[in-house]
Amino acid sequence: MTSETVVALSKLISEFKAEILSEWIDHQLKDPARSQSVPEASIRTNSAEFIKLFEVAAAKGNLVDISKPEWEEVQHMLSELSATRAVQGSTPTDTAKFIFSLKQPLFNRLNTAHGQTTSEAAKSVWELSLLLDKLGLHTTEAFQRTRESVIRRQQKEMMEMSTPVIKIWEGVLAVPLIGTLDSARTQIVMEALLQKIVDTGSKIAILDITGVPTVDTQTAQHLMKTVAATRLMGAECIISGIRPQIAQTIVHLGIDINDIVTKATMADAIKEALYRGGWVFERQLDSASISR
Repeated sequence: MTSETVVALSKLISEFKAEILSEWIDHQLKDPARSQSVPEASIRTNSAEFIKLFEVAAAKGNLVDISKPEWEEVQHMLSELSATRAVQGSTPTDTAKFIFSLKQPLFNRLNTAHGQTTSEAAKSVWELSLLLDKLGLHTTEAFQRTRESVIRRQQKEMMEMSTPVIKIWEGVLAVPLIGTLDSARTQIVMEALLQKIVDTGSKIAILDITGVPTVDTQTAQHLMKTVAATRLMGAECIISGIRPQIAQTIVHLGIDINDIVTKATMADAIKEALYRGGWVFERQLDSASISR
């Protein structure tokens, strides 16, 4: 970027900062498409902070490469703003427009700047436009990173909620699995189950796959890993919910589960777990039943 543009921009911000800031804020507030999730007070505070940081960075003379140290504080401020607005419900467009809406106030001053010819003013406008475009893209990228982080966290929370580890009896845990069992979910199940074994001292864990739609080689491998990890913690696994289709699939795939106890239903698995735990139950008939 030419030294003339640097000088012109620095001079403009220094002399007309209050006017530029006022016009910029007014433009943002009057935008009919403005996101109402961002309060007016935040717009005013963010705009004033950005103008201050922008002035300091621009005065260093580098208006081309925003990855340089002089633009670090500006980028940090924009990243925080983008993250906050992403959580508030704004769109990437709303966030980028925070920067793009600054163009008009700056361009208006550059076009009327004293000491510049028409061609010089046009060149300054173009170079400044490129700079603001880069900063606008930075807000979009920061916004996207925040949204992706929120989505990943929500997905993890949903997986944790969908795979509860339940203590159904003294020394017996149950994990009802529903939906597809992939690597990420297996890791969550395994961590939750192992922690629960430590917390409760349980010796038997039931993995119920009634709600798992299909079992392929990958799903079976995930189950085997969970069983192996459970055994390392000193507990045994019982797999329940083995439907005829799943049994045929396991045999067809040649998966060896001979050393794992399997049951058709959760009820059968619970009976087996209690028997292994040394519990004996008898059905007691009431007097009315006896009399009949």
